[in-house]
Amino acid sequence: MFKKKVKHARRYQEIISAIIRNGFGYLINDFGLAEVLSISPKKVDASANSNRRPVGERIRRLLQDLGPTFIKLGQMASLRRDLIPVTIITELEKLQDQAPPFSFNQVQQLIEEEFGTKLKELFAEFDQEPLATASIGQVHKAKLHTQEWVAVKVQKPNIRTNIETDLEILEDIAVLLESHFDWAKQYQLREIINEFAQALLAELDYYNEGRNAERISKQFSNDDSVHIPKIYWDYSTKKILTMEFIVGKKINQFLDEEIVGYDKKLISERLIYSLFRQIFIEGFFHGDPHPGNLVVLPGNIIAYMDFGMVGRLTEDAKHHCASLVIGLMRGDTGNIIKSVDHLATIPDDIDMKMLHADIDQLREKYYDVPFSQLSLKDAINDLFQIAFKYHIHFPPDLTILAKSLMTIEGVIEALAPDFSIIECAKPIGEQLLKDRYHPKKIVKQGWKKFLDQLDIAFQIPKNLRDISAIMRKGKFRLEISIPDIHLFLIKLDRISNRLSFSIVLLAFSMMMTGLIIGTSITGQSSILWKNPIIEIGFGVATLMLLWLLFSIFKSGKF
Repeated sequence: MFKKKVKHARRYQEIISAIIRNGFGYLINDFGLAEVLSISPKKVDASANSNRRPVGERIRRLLQDLGPTFIKLGQMASLRRDLIPVTIITELEKLQDQAPPFSFNQVQQLIEEEFGTKLKELFAEFDQEPLATASIGQVHKAKLHTQEWVAVKVQKPNIRTNIETDLEILEDIAVLLESHFDWAKQYQLREIINEFAQALLAELDYYNEGRNAERISKQFSNDDSVHIPKIYWDYSTKKILTMEFIVGKKINQFLDEEIVGYDKKLISERLIYSLFRQIFIEGFFHGDPHPGNLVVLPGNIIAYMDFGMVGRLTEDAKHHCASLVIGLMRGDTGNIIKSVDHLATIPDDIDMKMLHADIDQLREKYYDVPFSQLSLKDAINDLFQIAFKYHIHFPPDLTILAKSLMTIEGVIEALAPDFSIIECAKPIGEQLLKDRYHPKKIVKQGWKKFLDQLDIAFQIPKNLRDISAIMRKGKFRLEISIPDIHLFLIKLDRISNRLSFSIVLLAFSMMMTGLIIGTSITGQSSILWKNPIIEIGFGVATLMLLWLLFSIFKSGKF
C-alpha cells in the first residue's frame, strides 16, 4: 500500500484535501495519516465546520469534488438499497454524470489513432460540437460516405488510466474503513467497490455496449413498436462506438407539454411492456431507462439509448422474482421468505422470528390491494428496508432490476398519472404463469433436476475417496455449530449432576442392602458388625452423599 501512495501521491493529496473540505477530517486522524502525510492538525480540525450538513449531502459533495470515477461510484452505490441507508441513497441519486467537453482536436486524434486513417476518409461530415457530454466520453453527429447519419461516441483521452488509479485508491480506502469501522464492514464496502470496478471497467469497453444493444435489438426483431439503434461495427472500436442517429422526441418533452400526433397512454403501455418483456421474458434488460435514454419516434415507437448498463436474470432468478410477487399478492409469508432466500444472501445469525414478523407486516400492507393501487416503488423500497435491517444482500443484477423498475414507474407517473403499471403488465404475468406450468417446461425442469441428482450420485465415490484420504492423513476436521450453546451446556450440566446423584445413591443403597441381607441370611454376626467399620463407612458415605447434594443444589443446575 505504501508503494501505491508514493506512485499516486498527487491523487492521494487531492482526495485527502476533498475529504477534509467536506467534513470528514476525523477519518484522517483515525487512520493515523495526519503525521504520515504531514497534514496540519489545524487543517484537519477546520473540517469540523462542514459537519453541520447531513452526512448524505457531505458524501455527495465529496464524490462530486473527486470527479468521474467517484461520481460513477456514487451512482452505482445508489442502487444498493440493501446495503446503504435511504437518507444517503436519496443524496446519491442527485449525482449527475456531466463534464465539460474535450477539444475537437483530441477527438480527431483519438479517432485517427484507433482506425489508422484520416477522419475525412471515415466520415463525409463530422460535427465539431458534441451533442452530449459525460465523464467518460462525448457524442458527435456525423455522416458516413454512404450518406447515413450516425452518432459517434468517443471516449475521453487517458480516462482509463485515471480510472484505474482511482480504483486502486478506492480499494485501499475500503480496506482502511473496514479495518477501523464496524459500519464499513456492515455495508461491505470492499464488495461494493469490487462490483463497481468490474462494472466501470466493462463500461470503458465500447464493444460491450454495442453487443448489449444488438442483444436487446434481437428481442424486438418482430416488434415494430420498439426500436434499438443499429451498431456500425466497421466504425467502432473499444474507444469509439458508432451507431444509428435517432431523430425523435425525448420523453422529457412529453412531461411539460402536449405534442400533437402522439398518444401518451400508448407510449406508456409500450414502455412498460417492452421493459417487462426484457426483464421477465428475456432475462436481459436495459439497466438505466431514465428519460434521457428514452426517445419517442413518429408512430409512438419507443427507442432505447445508451446500453452501458444492463442487467441479467437467470431462469431461476426470474422464477423466484415471480414467486416473490405472487407471495405478496397472496399474503404468503413463507413463500416470500423462501423467494428472498433463493434470491439473496441471508446471514446465518439472523433472527428468523423478527424477520417473519416484519415480512408479515409487509404482507398485510399489500395483501388484497387492487393492482391499480399498487406502487412498485413503494413495494421495492419496503422490501429493501427489511433487507437493510437484517443485512440481507441481493446480487447486483437484482439491484439494477429494482432501480430500473423504480425509474420507469417515475417516468410513467409523470407521463400519464392515471395509468396503472401493474394492470398493463398483466399480459406479461399471464404469460409467465403459462410458461411456468407448461408441460414442456415442467418436463424440462424435471429432466434437469434428474441430471443434477445423477451427477451428484456419480460424484459420491470420488467424494468418499477424498474423505478417506483426508482421514488417513489425520486431517479430518469436524465443526459443529449449536445455536444458544450456553443454554445447551447448562442443560448438559443438570443432566450429568442428576446422573451422578443417582449413581452414588444407587451404589450406597446397594452396599448397605448387601451387608444387611448377607448378615440376615447367615444368621450370624459379621466381624464387621463387631467393629465400628460399618458405622464409619456409613457415616463417610452419608457425608459424601450430603456433600454431593449440597454442591448440586448450590450450583442451581439440578
